[in-house]
Parts: sequence; structure tokens; C-alpha cells
Amino acid sequence: MNWLGLLVLLTVAGLVLGTRDNCGGTCGLQAVPIVYRSMANSYGNLDYGMTRIVGGTAAKPGAWPWIVSIQDFLESGTGNICGGSLISTQWVLTAAHCIDMVGLIGMLRVVIGATQLTRPGPGAQTRRVKRVVMHQSFNPDDLSYDIALMELDYPVQCSPSIQLACVPNATLTVSELQNCWVAGWGATTARGYDASDRLQQAKVQLIDLQLCNSSDWYAGKIQSYNLCAGYPQGNIDTCMGDSGGPLMCKDNAAEYWWVVGVASWGEGCARPKHPGVFISTQHFYDWIDYNMRAHRAAESAS
Repeated sequence: MNWLGLLVLLTVAGLVLGTRDNCGGTCGLQAVPIVYRSMANSYGNLDYGMTRIVGGTAAKPGAWPWIVSIQDFLESGTGNICGGSLISTQWVLTAAHCIDMVGLIGMLRVVIGATQLTRPGPGAQTRRVKRVVMHQSFNPDDLSYDIALMELDYPVQCSPSIQLACVPNATLTVSELQNCWVAGWGATTARGYDASDRLQQAKVQLIDLQLCNSSDWYAGKIQSYNLCAGYPQGNIDTCMGDSGGPLMCKDNAAEYWWVVGVASWGEGCARPKHPGVFISTQHFYDWIDYNMRAHRAAESAS
């Protein structure tokens, strides 16, 4: 099915479980669908010391059109410090610790619609940050409630390379989703610190929370609002610079994707029995919705 056909399909479907402020009534729609068979075959031959996002591959333009790069003007290179997800034309969902480590929000910029950061291309857009909303219970010491919203200085224009993420409410059974991916511009080796210029992606598995919290895994550090994703043997994982970015799972019955998690923390990168730990967007759906609505209402009243 072509792009226009998918657009019509999703508009008719209504996406009643997705975010508000949808571009043309859609969310979670890829411009370039992943070729699953060729990607799956490639995983058997990975040299984990030389690959990306730690165990991933380069994403094609338009593969994840809601992912954004959060950048600090004071950082060298591309400036990328974290990822995020565009959930409305003016709001980005990310991790609270990404905001906490920056002194002034005036030093931040957000790049939307790019795949290669040094060559973002004509379809990319850049915004400054107008406002941040960090969860009121966020604790930087243990990264509890590690979720935040960023309001952009003015809305983005949607296109095939810029689309909105779908955020699930309580009616979606996240644990039943099978086709899940992470993406970001973070470190590409387990002990690396240099960010990737090109967006990297990797297929991951959702891991049962009870297993993830067991004594030889994370030993009680996982909270009810966390998700674990990766592999028991390690090798594939998010890493430094991928924080705040999305954990994305394809709907089991449709062509769109859900952002089910926000990359938060992990002990090392790609270690056995220490997968990536994410904040469940479903758990915080009401918090996200309330804060976006509250700030809209306040601006309308002023």
C-alpha cells in the first residue's frame, strides 16, 4: 500500500487510542516501512563491536518520523544529548533527566525530521524550547518518574518525514505487542561515548517485569511504571545519548506504531540480564494529557 493509501486508512480508523493534535488525523505512520525479513536476517551476522545503537543498523529516512534529536548548543559535534518523541505539533515527550542535566532551556534546540544530524536535509525542522514540564516526583538520584514534556516555540509542519507518535491509553495490551524497536543517535558501542551522526535502530523484545526485577537481573530496582526491553543475552541495547528516545511497538492489527516507552536508564549498555529500562507511556498517559491540556488552557485564557 502506498503512502496516500495508508494515510487515508489511518484517517478513517480515527486512531482513538493515539495522541491528540494528530497531523491530518494520523499518528504512528512510517514513511518508509522496515523490511523485516532482511533486517531479521542481518542480526545473525552482527559484529557487536562494530555496529550501532549497540547492536543495531542505520535507519532509513522516514523510518521513525516522530523521533527528535534534543541538542545542547554547548555540546561538541552534533550536540545531541538525548532523543524524544513528537506527540503533538508543539510537544515532545522525553526523559526528565535529559532536562535536568541542562542548565538553561535556552541552550536547547530540537531537530525534527532528520536522519543524519550533520546533513539534516530540506525536510528537517529545528525548534527552540519554550517550556519544560518535568514530572513532579522525578528523582535524579534513582531516575524514578523519569518523564518530561517539552513545548516547542512554535508548531512543526507535518510531512512524510515528520509525523506524530501514538501514545497508548489503558485499553492497549502492551505486553502482547511483538514487533518492537528502539532508535537514537547515541553511543554505538557498549563502552563508547561518541554519538552517532546517523539515526540507528534495533529490534528488541519486551521482557517480563518480574524477570527483569529478579535477583540476578535488576534485583528490585524496577518500578511498576517501567518497561524492560532488549535480550537476556545482551548485545543489543540503547546507550548513552539515546535517553528520552522512544521504545516503539507495531500494532498487532494495523500499520501504525505505538511509542510505549521512554528510554530512561540501564546498568551499562548491552550487558547480559541488564536490558534497557524505559518509562511506560501508557502508565503516564493521563499525566501527559493533563499537562498538555493545562498549558493550552492557560495560554488560551491569557
